[in-house]
Amino acid sequence: MEHGSLDTAQVNRVSEERASIASDHIDRLTRWADDFPVDGVRFADLTPVFADPDGLKAVVAALAEAGSGADLVAGIDARGFLLGAGVALELGTGILAVRKAGKLPPPVVAQSYELEYGSAELEIPADVDISGRKVLIVDDVLATGGTIAATAELLRACGAEIVGAAVALEIAVLAGRGKCEGYPLVCLRQV
Repeated sequence: MEHGSLDTAQVNRVSEERASIASDHIDRLTRWADDFPVDGVRFADLTPVFADPDGLKAVVAALAEAGSGADLVAGIDARGFLLGAGVALELGTGILAVRKAGKLPPPVVAQSYELEYGSAELEIPADVDISGRKVLIVDDVLATGGTIAATAELLRACGAEIVGAAVALEIAVLAGRGKCEGYPLVCLRQV
């Protein structure tokens, strides 16, 4: 696959025109921070994309195309909340906030996972019934894939069906796509 382009399966889920417009905004506006949050990690900060009205609109519209058939969007803490809320509005669904550990009052359902600079845990409220729901997972960046894979595992354990995952940016060298199996994965820009 050519650097930054979408593969055939992705093009079937997101129009080339929408993906190209969103990709241009992501490429132009993403701020890169070396050695953040720890030495050796190059952090992709998409907040300038979100602050740009045209950039935000383009990214949300393209990600929403990946959610065909979804009746719930799961936005991953924290930038996935921003994108996920927009995608949910586009799709006419609700949004489930997938939170970092300790941010929700009990009872919660939790899933631990490894990421590129340590380990973490994700939680959702135990009393939100997602059994049988068709869920699109949304986040800003796919790096090592641990966060999206853990989210999918958590939602499946609660009875949800994952219809796909959608991210604005994929850092291909970290091979996170390999951890995201059993559902379509769409990224709008690959670096």
